[in-house]
Amino acid sequence: MRLRIRPCYVFIPAAVWLFLVALNETSNWAAAQTAPTGELRIGGAVATPLTLTVADLKKMPRKSLTVDNPHTGKKETYVGVPIEELLRKAGVPEGENLRGKSLATYIVAEAEDGYRVVFSLAELDSGITDSDLIVADTMDGSPLGEKVGPLRIVAPHEKRPARWVRMLKSLTVLNAPAETPAKS
Repeated sequence: MRLRIRPCYVFIPAAVWLFLVALNETSNWAAAQTAPTGELRIGGAVATPLTLTVADLKKMPRKSLTVDNPHTGKKETYVGVPIEELLRKAGVPEGENLRGKSLATYIVAEAEDGYRVVFSLAELDSGITDSDLIVADTMDGSPLGEKVGPLRIVAPHEKRPARWVRMLKSLTVLNAPAETPAKS
């Protein structure tokens, strides 16, 4: 007696098949929408709004920082553009021009995943404080990894890296609203 093996075909109704195809297309679209773009947008209260690519950043003045990563316990060397230089290019007041109402200006740094932190403009100005904040695109000689990059803020003098924004997508310059004191 000879055994005969017949191919097995799975029947998938057309509606189920279309649903699975649509689900796959949707998940591909969602992944494309949330994938880091490698572009940094600088906007808000700036004279010149900017959209800079990693290639654009590599042509700007660069700074190297070696820091201790408290999460890994290792020394890491980051290379990138000082945030002060990016704000200068966007036409934000600096140095002697940073006075009066300009001192109530702040920057919101936002990541691709929606994480946001705030820096005052004064703490980013080397005329006021020793600021070493950079937008890094390289760590230890290689582009930043997928979970960290392509761009990251590195704030080396902070005790913990809560404002080291990974997957940085934008810097928005805002003026704090003037409020009148409440009457007692």
